[in-house]
Amino acid sequence: MRQVRALFDEDTVRVYQAYSPSIAGAAVAAGRFVAPFKRDRMTWIKPSFLWMMYRCGWGTKPGQERILAIDITRAGFESALSQACLSHFDAEVYPDDETWQHRKALSPVRVQWDPERTATFEPLPWRSLQVGLGEAVVPAYVDDWIVRLTDITEQAREVQHAVTDNPALLPAERPYPLPSEIARTIGASSE
Repeated sequence: MRQVRALFDEDTVRVYQAYSPSIAGAAVAAGRFVAPFKRDRMTWIKPSFLWMMYRCGWGTKPGQERILAIDITRAGFESALSQACLSHFDAEVYPDDETWQHRKALSPVRVQWDPERTATFEPLPWRSLQVGLGEAVVPAYVDDWIVRLTDITEQAREVQHAVTDNPALLPAERPYPLPSEIARTIGASSE
């Protein structure tokens, strides 16, 4: 099953990223991404807290020591997804490889589905979304979509140490209600 699960409200959806202290520190101070963040490279956002923790090793991997929670507009999130192309060919989404290659060449956004993880990083039977924002979309993300940017490194470490005793400390992520056209575009499950 492929399902976008996230923390969201009527206006925003939360995504996560992990960066070096220099990039994260400058971003937190400015309330948005500024140098040394690079706008000319793909930046990957993840709506799943546990997938982000798996990816950055709870903030222990080099260059990923600081974990940021970024609340972005739902309109921006959906705009990115509507422009997306799966990072790999999927016959359930594209009629043939040529169609996928064409879409990929035109799309500024990549979508990848990876196994969701438990708090101990065991794979779960459903897939979690990662969204790669290309150079053409990063300015909108940085300048228009970000509503709030918060360093959650310490909270994540507290959760890491306590989650085995109290899973209620995990964010209460729930299925995000994707418009049907966007769900088709990114190959999300209909369930």
